[in-house]
Amino acid sequence: MTAAQRLLTGRAFEDYLETVKLAARTVDRFGAEVDDLDRAEWYRFVTRLMRNGFERFVENCEPERPRLRDAPWRQAINFQSPDQDHLLAEFVDGRHDYVIRGNRGTIPYFVMASWTAPQPTHPGEQDWAPQGVGGLKTFDPATLTTTGFLQSDTIPFDANGDFEVFVGRERPADGRPWLPITDGCVGLLVRTVYHLREETIAPRMTIQRADGAAPRPIAPADMADALAKSGQVVLGYAELVRRWWQDNLGKRPNRIRFSRAVYLSNGGVPDRHHGFGTWECGADEALVLRFTPTPCDYWIFQLCNIWQENLDNYEDGGGHIQKYRATYEPDGSVLIVIASGDAGIGGNRIDPYGHAHGGMSLRLIKTQGEPPPVSLWRVPLERLRAEGRALLDATPPILSGEITD
Repeated sequence: MTAAQRLLTGRAFEDYLETVKLAARTVDRFGAEVDDLDRAEWYRFVTRLMRNGFERFVENCEPERPRLRDAPWRQAINFQSPDQDHLLAEFVDGRHDYVIRGNRGTIPYFVMASWTAPQPTHPGEQDWAPQGVGGLKTFDPATLTTTGFLQSDTIPFDANGDFEVFVGRERPADGRPWLPITDGCVGLLVRTVYHLREETIAPRMTIQRADGAAPRPIAPADMADALAKSGQVVLGYAELVRRWWQDNLGKRPNRIRFSRAVYLSNGGVPDRHHGFGTWECGADEALVLRFTPTPCDYWIFQLCNIWQENLDNYEDGGGHIQKYRATYEPDGSVLIVIASGDAGIGGNRIDPYGHAHGGMSLRLIKTQGEPPPVSLWRVPLERLRAEGRALLDATPPILSGEITD
């Protein structure tokens, strides 16, 4: 059966529904490891992934009409920073050339990246739900590998802040800034980095096919492919967060590890160090972290839930501490207290917002040197209030921040 036939008979849509149902059941593999809040957020997470898939692959994956789409924070996954906006463009493949035009506003820094993912040429020609997670080996829109990279520092801007970037497989002969792509390119990501968002004029960017191809109506085969991608991205991210927690990060709680391989295997870019870990903290406990940031353009420490999403208090300014808002110790270090109430020792407090565990990350952008070691103490909250920092001095910390390949 062709992709068009699968769409017109309803089979492609039914396969999408079965794939999503399979992804939703991933939470059952956690058993008693997750609490009621985790489960409530899980099912919300699945709906967000469904919306993410439709916006990416149904609404914004037309070969003749590319778009740079702002990914809203309510779809913030994989430890996305609240001080970064993500502009996404989806491609069917990397056969075409493109031009990005825009104005930088007053953003201090942005970076463009192109990426590939395991993906068949015409995914809408077959059923994917019966293959389960095994099908992710050949078709996984959530596992992204960066292949091209362009920093704003290397882009010339005119007096008004306007710029132009050529996107293609071959370097342009006219010397324009170039973001390289490969034949297997499935899209682009522009990460804009804010220091103080309220003081910054956001950049504006558009993308067009270089050959000026005219838009066309959607074809049945296009929609079959889009449904297949939309379903697999839900399954892919569901399996990704399960694998990260159960097979990796969850095995070493309250530690942060910097791994270039892990970060770059999930669409990361090589202008930063990004350390990941998991945290556990009871309602009557506090986690205290201390580190001295390596000299860098920007850093952020953030808490996420078990599904790698930003906590719901992010929109109120909670859940994270960053370079330009942090309170520093006299020696230049940063003290962070994760607790449901004030511990009375100063520093920077993060409210876990009802969560007992989750993911955490420390990201340093445009660093000068290696990432810093991190000391962590897990102590009773009442004792910390009573004894103050003397309790930390008397308690051996958990040491982490190591670098792995």
